[in-house]
Amino acid sequence: MTLILTRSDIRALLADLRDDIEATVEECHRDLALGRAVLPPPPAMPLPGSDGTFLAMASASAPAGLAAVKLLADLPANRARGLPVQRSAVLAVSAETGACEALLDGAEVTRARTAAATAVATRALSRQDSRVLGLVGTGPLARAHARALLPGRPYERIVLWGRDPGRSGEMADWVTGELGVEASVLEGPQAVAESSDVLCTLTPSREPLVRGAWLSPGQHINAVGAPPRPDHREIDTEGVVRCRIVVDAYSTARAKSGEVLIPLAEGALREDDFRCELGEVLAGTKPGRTSDAELTLFNSVGVGLQDLAVARLLIDAAQARHVGTRIELSG
Repeated sequence: MTLILTRSDIRALLADLRDDIEATVEECHRDLALGRAVLPPPPAMPLPGSDGTFLAMASASAPAGLAAVKLLADLPANRARGLPVQRSAVLAVSAETGACEALLDGAEVTRARTAAATAVATRALSRQDSRVLGLVGTGPLARAHARALLPGRPYERIVLWGRDPGRSGEMADWVTGELGVEASVLEGPQAVAESSDVLCTLTPSREPLVRGAWLSPGQHINAVGAPPRPDHREIDTEGVVRCRIVVDAYSTARAKSGEVLIPLAEGALREDDFRCELGEVLAGTKPGRTSDAELTLFNSVGVGLQDLAVARLLIDAAQARHVGTRIELSG
C-alpha cells in the first residue's frame, strides 16, 4: 500500500517531531560524506515560452532504505495569480523492492528540512558565544528558522527586517510571544547584518540584499532564500569572497547557486573555494570554522537527500500513529 500524506497531515506530524528533524537532517549529510547516500545534481527543465522551471531532485539512501525524487516547480508567474511561487511533491520508493512507499506534499517538508539544515550548519560553524540572531525576510521560512534556531541556544535577541513593515512587526511580536525571545524590527538589511552574530537571508531575491562591507569578523551567515537558479543571490560578491564557504552539496551548488556561480564567473572565486560540504564538516573530514575571527557562510541551495530524510521520518511516524491515506497504487 502507498501512503499519501497531505500538507495538513504533515503539519500535524511535524509538530511532534521537531526534536527529531534536525538530527535526521544532520545524519543524512553525514551519510552523504561517508558514501552511504547518493545525490546527483538535479536537472533543471525550463518551460519553453515561460520563466518557469522544474527541478527533479533525486536521491537514494541505504540507511533510510529509500530512493526519492521531489519534483519542484518554480513558477514566478504564480505570484500574480495569488499562488505559491514554488510547489512540490515528494515520491518515495523502497530501496529494496522499488515499491512506492509514499507520496507527500512538499511544502512543509521543504520548509522543515531547510530550517533544520540551517540549524545544523549554524551549530557546526558559528561562534559558541553568538548572542544575536538576524533574519532578513519575514515569511514562513523565517518563522521556521526562528523555531529551529532558537531552542536550546544562547541567543538573547532577534533582529529582523522584511519588505512589508506590517508583516515585520507581526513577526517580531510572534517571536517574542511564541518563542519568548526579545525581537525588534530594524530599518533595513544593513542594520540587521551589522547587528548580528548569526545572519540568515531568507528571501527569494534575485539581486543581493546583503553587502560584504556590512559583515564583521567572526560572523556566521546562512544564505538560504534564493531559488536554485544561477542568476539569483542574496549576498554580493564581496560578501561571499570574504567568507569560508560551506555548501550543502558541491555538485548542486556548482549547477544551481547564484551565490557562488556569479562570483565564479566574475573571476573572484575559484571552484576549490566552495568544495567543502556540510557533511564533510560533520564527519570530521574537513574543517569548519578555523578561528573566532573567521567569517563563515553556509550556502544552502537545498537538496533532495534532505527531503528523503524527512520523508522517512514522516512515513515512520504516520504508520505508528495511523495518519494519512493508504491506496493500492499498483492494483
